[in-house]
Amino acid sequence: MTAAPGSTVVARLSTGEAAAGRIADVLADSFDAPEAAVAAFEEAPDRWTVAIHFRNPPNETAVRALVALAADADVANALVFENVAAKDWVKASLAGLTPVDAGRFLVHGAHDRARVPVNRIGIEVATALAFGTGHHGTTRGCLLALDRIVKARKPGKILDVGTGSGVLAIAAARALRRPVLAGDIDLRAVRVARDNARMNRAGTIVAVVHAAGVGARRFRDRAPFDLVLANILLGPLVRMAGPIRALLAPHARVVLSGVLAAQANAALAAYRSQGLALEQRIRLDDWVTLVLRRS
Repeated sequence: MTAAPGSTVVARLSTGEAAAGRIADVLADSFDAPEAAVAAFEEAPDRWTVAIHFRNPPNETAVRALVALAADADVANALVFENVAAKDWVKASLAGLTPVDAGRFLVHGAHDRARVPVNRIGIEVATALAFGTGHHGTTRGCLLALDRIVKARKPGKILDVGTGSGVLAIAAARALRRPVLAGDIDLRAVRVARDNARMNRAGTIVAVVHAAGVGARRFRDRAPFDLVLANILLGPLVRMAGPIRALLAPHARVVLSGVLAAQANAALAAYRSQGLALEQRIRLDDWVTLVLRRS
């Protein structure tokens, strides 16, 4: 494709979260930053869009080959190239990232750094990837639950399972001024969370580790935890009910999210079977956050 004067080329596709992450990684590693900008963001449950903005017209065959390498041929064939008016894509993405208000927390981009009130805890996130930025109902629900928990008690040991961007771990560390252990199965997420922790002056108190599951030795060695945060998806949350219960201190709280309203009772049943009781249910749009306590 040849870009028209005053325009640039963007390639887009829609796929699942795991494939979107792999595609974004491969493309970001394959093109120099000034030549292409890669972004991945969630549109619906397990439906993500990957967009690649090219400064100059790309070799479409080569781009499709890279996507096929990261995902498969069907996903590569679904890639759509189009001309769009030239613009400052970084500025445009920042304009769409408005601050998110969640109790004492304010999640924001770099462009709003100076606008955080002195009585709020500002958490700055990058705009390249939209997972865990606070704009999703699950992350905001967890932040609201954390704000309520912090007002009522001061959990000692804190674990963030499936940390993603690290927003929840950073929020807990900044609010409580104590160490937080965070883990994720995705190495890319681990890197992002560590970078975000450093950017938010929490790099020394948020330890982010690569962990294949909640039964990881690093988690067991630090147990028991007074607060566990888990913003994932229904399937993993249900499977983790027993292992999470094994990591809890007496009277510990567990904050679960990543479930749709229609799925909340299934998640709740799994944790009630482990002796946890529902303390609070927060619904934002179609998403639900559950706060449970160990009896």
